[in-house]
Parts: sequence; C-alpha cells; structure tokens
Amino acid sequence: MICFPNAKINIGLSVVNKRADGYHDLETIFYPIDWCDSLEIIENNENDCRFYQSGIIIDGDSENNLVLKAYRKLKKQFDLPPVDIFLHKTIPFGAGLGGGSSDASFTLKLLRDKFILPLDNNELLSIASQLGADCPFFIENKTVFASATGNEFTKIDFSLKGYNIAVVKPSFGVSTKEAFGNIKPQKPKTSVMEAVNHPIENWMEFLKNDFETTVFKLYPGLEKIKQTLYNNGALYSAMSGSGSAVFGIFNEIPNLENVFPDCTLWQGECSI
Repeated sequence: MICFPNAKINIGLSVVNKRADGYHDLETIFYPIDWCDSLEIIENNENDCRFYQSGIIIDGDSENNLVLKAYRKLKKQFDLPPVDIFLHKTIPFGAGLGGGSSDASFTLKLLRDKFILPLDNNELLSIASQLGADCPFFIENKTVFASATGNEFTKIDFSLKGYNIAVVKPSFGVSTKEAFGNIKPQKPKTSVMEAVNHPIENWMEFLKNDFETTVFKLYPGLEKIKQTLYNNGALYSAMSGSGSAVFGIFNEIPNLENVFPDCTLWQGECSI
C-alpha cells in the first residue's frame, strides 16, 4: 500500500506563555498543503522491519526516523508482521513544514488500514502524540486552530480555496533551540482567529509569526525571501512554524523559478 504524506504551514503563530514544564503555549492555525512525500509499506519474508529512504537525505541515524518509531509503537501493541518501508522525501526538514511528523502519522494510518487494526482516529491520535508535537495533526489532516504546546486542536471553518501558495525553503534549516532562544512570550494584540477574519490583503497588519523576531536576526536572508514574495505579488507572506521555510499566498502564482535559484520551491493551489 502507498500513500502521500503532506506538509502543513502555520497561519499566524503566537508564543503566548512559558509553562512550568519548560515548554511554551502557542496559538496558531495548522493548514495542510499538497507538498507530499511518498510512503509505501510491503510485507516481507524476513524477520525484521527494513527501512529504505530516497530523495532528500535525512540527517542522523535512520534507526531514529519517526517512521520506524511509528511502526515499533504499533508492533508493541499488535502482532505486526515484518515489513519493508519505502520513504521518498521531497518535503525538506528543518523547515517548519511538519514533514517528518506527517510521515510518522501516515505510517500509523497505513499500517492500520493494511493490517485492519482495531484502531479509530482517537486512538491513533493518542499514539501519534507520543511520537511528536505535530504528529497528531496529520491523523485527521484538516485545518485546525492549535493551542497549548500545539497539540490541542479546535476544528474551525477556515478556507483558502481559490488562492495559490508558494513555499520557499533555503538551503539551511532552523533548529527549535535557535528559534526559542530569545523568544519573549506575550499575548498578541490581535488573536490569530481574529486576524484571519480580516481580508487577506490586510493580514500583514494583524497576523504575525512571533518566531520571525528572533529567527530573522539570526538569518536575515529569510526576511529577504519574505519581502521578495511580497514584491512578486504575495497577498500575505510569513515564515512557517520556527522556519526556515517562508510561504506566500497569491491570487495567481507568478513564475518564481528564477527568483529563488538557490532555494527549494514548491507552488500549488490551496485545496482546502
């Protein structure tokens, strides 16, 4: 069986409070986009799960990949047979796009469907939450308002259908440690949900990603990417998550291939 784990972007991101446990409370909208990896799982005749990865090379030991961790989570609970897992990466990591989290959650869903496991989405959500903060979002994969540490979801009536999105990922990533390094939590003047009720053309006045304050100082090139998207007709542009990907929302997508020659570029229609 094969599936296509997709990315997400953050529409607004407010860091509102530092918690006693050291984590931060956030407010943001998770919006799925159609930039996808491909994931295939095939039962094998060996004694163990085998993992094959192609496309973008992922840093670190493949044994720590979230896809394998997802398989092992279900293996502990069910008598899963050994499988071959093939992951082709096109969603860059260190980008704020949730690609690794999506791969993990789609692995859970694919294993459930392939082996007809008695798990509903609520049970998968619980398992996904043990793998990473963004993972639960990709179980239902629908636009939500996210709060707490980004793991509490409220379904919302929000659509960008009819618009287009361009996502620009520079050659470098941004670590979570860097992004949170000098962040100063505070309640925004305009909440994310209030801000998106304004016309998109006015979002830049009300809708912020708090990480831009710290990350743009470390990587001025990201602010340049954002301004370049505006210069090419973006109605709204912002960094996604803690970076380093920057997206722009357009009425019509311009030809950006030659504008960002040293970056990875994805462009597509908003489908939700």
